[in-house]
Amino acid sequence: MENLTKVLIKTSEGDITIALYDNTPKHKENFIKLVNDGFYNGVLFHRIIQGFMIQTGDPESKGAPAGKMLGNGGPGYTIPAEFKPENYHKRGAVAAARQGDQVNPTKASSGSQFYIVDGKPFNSNLMAQISYQYGKSFTEEQRKVYETIGGAPFLDGDYTVFGEVVEGMDVVDKIAAKPKDRYDRPTTDVKILSTEILK
Repeated sequence: MENLTKVLIKTSEGDITIALYDNTPKHKENFIKLVNDGFYNGVLFHRIIQGFMIQTGDPESKGAPAGKMLGNGGPGYTIPAEFKPENYHKRGAVAAARQGDQVNPTKASSGSQFYIVDGKPFNSNLMAQISYQYGKSFTEEQRKVYETIGGAPFLDGDYTVFGEVVEGMDVVDKIAAKPKDRYDRPTTDVKILSTEILK
């Protein structure tokens, strides 16, 4: 963690600091580029599900009127998936959103949309069920984390995890708990004010 690139995300609800993993170089490089370009400034958290995740990064959400359907915008390109078994959807994981398998069989990531896992713990029965139902296998360590700290184990191997929150999980929880409409968009805008690479 010490030598990883860190990014400060200032939101209207407080600051979140994330660390970008080195073993997903394409995602890391792209995220740094977008941060340096100011791409995320003013973008909303357009989808929040408490106990699951908060999602942001759709450029079409900047200044979007209430009730507008969001979640399809991006920078006009995708990033090839970089699945690494050691990067998993524990609580606080930062992962790339993407289009569904039907139109995206290679599971390529959205060029800009990402989510932060606000996951709840899964007991061992649920973990066994997820393994069986989704055909996923977990290491001892991963099981332990999912059963104690929580996460979104059913997403492993389907979405690229490229970083994790190192500070500000309380802010993630606060955003996830906001009142929202039927599309899971917060009824009061929650936005990214600015992002910067911490040297």
